[in-house]
Order: sequence, then structure tokens, then C-alpha cells
Amino acid sequence: MPTISNTVEEKARWVFNKLKGKPLKSLPDLLREYNLPPGLFPQNVTCYEFDESKAKLIVYLTSACEVSFKDSSVIRYAPRVKTILTRGKLTGIEGMKTKVLVWVKVTSVTVESYKSDKVWFTAGVKKSRPKSAYDVPQAAIRVEEF
Repeated sequence: MPTISNTVEEKARWVFNKLKGKPLKSLPDLLREYNLPPGLFPQNVTCYEFDESKAKLIVYLTSACEVSFKDSSVIRYAPRVKTILTRGKLTGIEGMKTKVLVWVKVTSVTVESYKSDKVWFTAGVKKSRPKSAYDVPQAAIRVEEF
């Protein structure tokens, strides 16, 4: 019997859950529920999978892409972004980069308290950005490579 790749298997499970009548929240709503800005991911998310028991979040995008935010920051996304989602934090991120003179891998995104107006990105160094810049999912532009 042929082996199904993880990506296909994960997407099939997502579709199966949708058909079973388990409606998934939108990704922005899920992020909001975990005290993160709803616009951390672009508009072109095709689907996501969240395993609450392991806090594992996988976000699928149509292609590698990048978004320029209103605070002048730029984030590039791989077609699949994996991370651990906990209250106010995305950690162990795979598939996200930000431009700091050169492209640097983003390893975590943190909002330190519910009332905080800052989002902390760790990409080599920890840097704060205004939370308001990530209030709404932005349109992304397709890029050739992550």
C-alpha cells in the first residue's frame, strides 16, 4: 500500500473534520483566542490544523509569500508554517522569516500580556513591534522561494 505524505494526510484530516461537521474557527479567531494579533498570517491561508493536546499549529498557504506591514516590517512565509501555539506565544516556528538587513528566521512571536500594545519577534534578537500593525490579515505577494 503506498504511503501518503504527511501534508496530504494532514489536509485530508482537515477536510474530513470539516465534513464531519466540526467547523474550524478562522485562523484570525484562533489567534485572537490565544491573545495573539489576528493578522500574524496573511489572507492567503488555505487551511490550518491545530492539535490542541500538543499545541501544534500548522498553517498552509497557497505558495511562498511575503507581507509588508504598516509598521514597515516585512515577513516572508513558507507554503507550510509549523509552530507551537500557547497563550500569547508562537514558539519553535518553522517557515517564517523577517527582513533585518538580510532575511532572518523568526523563531518566536510573543505578546507578553493581554493589555500589551507590543508584539515581540525573536529573529536572532528580540525586537518589539506595534501590535496594531498585525490587527488584520494582509494581502500577500507571491515570492519564488522562501
